[in-house]
Parts: sequence; C-alpha cells; structure tokens
Amino acid sequence: MQLAGASVLPMVLKSAIELDLLEIMAKAGPGAFLSPSDIASQLPTTNPDAPVMLDRILRLLASYSVLTYSLRTLPDGKVERLYGLAPVCKFLTKNEDGVSIAALCLTNQDKVLMESWYHLKDAVLEGGIPFNKAYGMISFEYHGTDPRFNKLFNKGMSDHSTITTKKILETYKGFEGLSSIVDVGGGTGAVLSMIRLLLRVGVEHVGGDMFVRVPKGDAIFMKWICHDWSDEHCLKFLKNCYRALPPNGKVIIAEFILPVAPDRSLATKPVVHNDCMMLVHNPGGKERTEKEFEALAKGAGFQGFRVVCEAFNTYVMEFLKSA
Repeated sequence: MQLAGASVLPMVLKSAIELDLLEIMAKAGPGAFLSPSDIASQLPTTNPDAPVMLDRILRLLASYSVLTYSLRTLPDGKVERLYGLAPVCKFLTKNEDGVSIAALCLTNQDKVLMESWYHLKDAVLEGGIPFNKAYGMISFEYHGTDPRFNKLFNKGMSDHSTITTKKILETYKGFEGLSSIVDVGGGTGAVLSMIRLLLRVGVEHVGGDMFVRVPKGDAIFMKWICHDWSDEHCLKFLKNCYRALPPNGKVIIAEFILPVAPDRSLATKPVVHNDCMMLVHNPGGKERTEKEFEALAKGAGFQGFRVVCEAFNTYVMEFLKSA
C-alpha cells in the first residue's frame, strides 16, 4: 500500500513548502512546537478548515520523520498535536546563506516535469525521450518558453549548488593555486560565487556553447553537467575542455557516482532516483559508475582520472590532462 501511494509524500511536502509551513516553524525558534492553529494564524487565509487541513498535512510529514511532534491534552479531553522541525529540516529551511533544497523539491514535483513521467511507457516501447514526447522539444529548449518554470529551475539548481559547493570546499583543495577557473554549464553562477568568496581565485563566467568552444583556464569545473547528456554528447564537450586547458590542467567534475549493485542504502536511493529523472527528462542523460566516468575521461584524451572526495553524496573527480 505504501508503494501504491508513493506520490503522496513528495506532493504533501511540495504543498508544505509552498505554504511556507517549515519556515514559519523555523522562525518560532530552535526546539519550538506549534499547533496547526498557531501555524494557520500566520497564513493569508480565512478558511475555517485550514487548521484541520494543516494538521493532516503535518501529521503525514511527522510520520516520515520530516517533523517531530508532541501531544497536548486540552481541557475538554481532546488531544492536540503540536509539531516541530526534525533534523532533516536543516536542509529544507533557509541556512546562513539564505538557501535550502526547498526549491529543488518544488522543481522536481512541478507540473512541467511531472508530465514527462506519463510518457515513459511510450518511450520504452517506441523510443525517444519522454520530455520531448510531452512538449515537442528537449528540456533545455523548453526553459526558454516558460519563464515561470525557468526561474524555479534556476533557483533549485543555484541553491543546491551553493549548499554542495560550500561543503566540497571544506575538504577539496584542488582549487588552491589556480589563477583561473572556468565553470562550464554553471547556470546563474552560484558555484563561481562560492569559489570566489571562499578562495578569492579568479573565476570566469561567460556565455557560450560548450559543444562549440570552452574558454581557456587553469581548470574547468562542471557540476551536474555530464549526467544531463549521453556519452557522445559528453565526449564532445569534454574534448573541447581538453583543448582549452594548459598541459597541466584539469577538469573538476562534481556528480553522483552510480553504484553497480542496486542496494537498499540511503546513499544509493537518491542516485538511482536521479538516474530515472535523467532518463525521463534529458537527451541521453544518466548517472554513471566510477568506471564509466573514467572511460569518459580517457575517451576525451585525459591521461589521469581520480575520485578525490565526497560531499552530500556528490563526488568530486578530476580528469587530468597529464598523468
């Protein structure tokens, strides 16, 4: 039955984020518990049923450990549930940099992306990309036709990049000593901003087409770019990266690494989830194993390959021009 209703949790979480419920609870302070009526009083609503509806939403989130709860007996003998933030809400509410993964949750459950899933069966039987079947164009072209979704998507990617890059920079030292870094496919520039802020290294943020040309730099950084594309597409832009680098240059890749065995670990699940998202949305996109990344590096001409560190399940790999 839980599998039959597997869509309920992400859609309820989406509504909770859109209603700003978690941020309302966060503003109450660490360890605070609020009743559904407390929360409803802070919403722009006159709906008398709002507290009851919120209680049902919050109760489900508590059952999945997104929230904590306590019980309070009222004077009339009824029991009222109070809700607080569970540890995972550290990532669902704004941190010291003003970002969270809330926008990424909204992006993945947005009606634009959800439509693709209804075409997966047809893509298996007939070929093609589910997103293309739904909209008649690839996902990256669609962004230019839908300002609302494009803004949401960029916010989701930017916030996730800020969180992940900050964690990467706690352990990864491969940016040190570089005079220039090129961020390929860097979206709105969140990664560049974090690198510039923390390392004070020269960073270039320019427009262009990575399939045609990549600007020159001591190193090239790419986060969540390879997984958007087929091996053929990846080899094309990686060869452009190779040509743009000096003899001792490197490409720094930040991606999930797909385990060979589909085990039930918490680390594996988001990777295989994302792999299926790439299957549905992108032209040949997929998550890759370590060996598959090494094959891409060698296929593009790089002499060295190594996995350096990991942050929030995102691995940092280096493609070295010289071994």
